Amino acid sequence: MMKTVLMVLLEQYADWEAAYVSTAIHMLGQGDFAVKTVSLSEEAITSIGGIQTVPDYSVETAPKSYEALLLIGGMRWREESALGVLPLVEHCLQNGTLLAAICDAAGFLSSVGLLDKVRHTGNGLSNLQGWKGTRYRGAANYQAKQAVRDENIITANISATLEFTREILLALRIAEDNVIEDSYSLHKLGYYNTSSHNQFAAIMEA
Repeated sequence: MMKTVLMVLLEQYADWEAAYVSTAIHMLGQGDFAVKTVSLSEEAITSIGGIQTVPDYSVETAPKSYEALLLIGGMRWREESALGVLPLVEHCLQNGTLLAAICDAAGFLSSVGLLDKVRHTGNGLSNLQGWKGTRYRGAANYQAKQAVRDENIITANISATLEFTREILLALRIAEDNVIEDSYSLHKLGYYNTSSHNQFAAIMEA
């Protein structure tokens, strides 16, 4: 049976973050996973790069059963409207489902107090502490790393698209660990600086 991963996109979302992780899930997952998009409504939204996207679901119509909820960064997570995503996030946490957030989406989770008790990262500790109206009290668990996975929560900073993707792939067991690591090395180091380029070519030609 096809497994579903939900990806939350707000207006002015970071399209490169969404592209890396969704492509890796599809390619390395060998067709076992489907990535579906969710937004505050089912109306079309536009990414930072100008890509128009029609979400598969709104928060209200999103399925209750899925393998992971991914919050993609962007320019609107600091706005009050972003609180509309909270019911989806809370349902995810209540069911022990994987929750992953990158860039300002991680900042959003911190601002509503959801990262206080888990190891996490973001766009700098001072950044998380400086959100207007924040309820963040998790400084003791902050780690200055590209991406952090603790329990069922993954967080990553603005420059950690590849690390964010890797942690999600590993947590979901999308493929064997060595395949995931090879894919990460390929994109991090470049086609000619890693032995994994032949494997990547084989996947592309499949």
